[in-house]
Amino acid sequence: MLVDTHCHLGDPRFDDDRAAVVERARAAGVGHIVVIADCAAATRRAIELASQYGLSATAGVHPHEAATWSPEVAAQIERALSDPTVVAVGEAGLDYYYDNSPRDIQRDVFAAQLALASQHRMPIVVHSRDADEDMAAMLTDSDAAVVLHSFSSGPAVLRAGLDRRCYISFSGMVTFRNWDEAAAVKAVPSDRLLVETDAPYLAPVPHRGKRNEPAFVAHVAAKVGELRGETAEQVALQTTANAARCFGPRVTLQTD
Repeated sequence: MLVDTHCHLGDPRFDDDRAAVVERARAAGVGHIVVIADCAAATRRAIELASQYGLSATAGVHPHEAATWSPEVAAQIERALSDPTVVAVGEAGLDYYYDNSPRDIQRDVFAAQLALASQHRMPIVVHSRDADEDMAAMLTDSDAAVVLHSFSSGPAVLRAGLDRRCYISFSGMVTFRNWDEAAAVKAVPSDRLLVETDAPYLAPVPHRGKRNEPAFVAHVAAKVGELRGETAEQVALQTTANAARCFGPRVTLQTD
């Protein structure tokens, strides 16, 4: 089976057909989905959906939402980590492209969530965009288990990720005509490789421009295999084993 390790299933774009989206994923061989949170409210929603559909959830605050961080939000996120559906902290990180939150606040909130992940011995799902220098430094200084999601960063973050034995996840971007990071796909050790959709964003070819959904992770796995000289089946087996090792045995459960 395949595991979609990063899906924003709570996004309103799934409101009209969420159950059908999960069913299509199962029919396409996607045995599990990690439902990603990006703020306190999304954390609650991710837990609800994970419970409803037999999936997994994360709990965290995205850098776009870093300005919402407070002692109360921190406490909410930490409490959520004890829920049996929650398998990781995040989505957390740094985004200097949009700068929706001040950079110093982004760094502080990311550091706080790295500490939570370390303290609770959980992986942290990391977003990084146009923040390579600070991201590489913060990864190097942390001992948390890290998933670099939808990887598209430069060599500094790749080196830090490889040195730290981070899990590195690739999304539908690998299918885009202008994708120029094939070397990064090849560089990731087989036991650290993951695949994802980042749905509803980043739909892979041949669905580019449409709403993405978990069933389409099969296209990502096929392209990753092509770039690595492996079959889609090999990528599916390896990335599923890696997802179970990273997130725990819950991800091997079949969707209901």
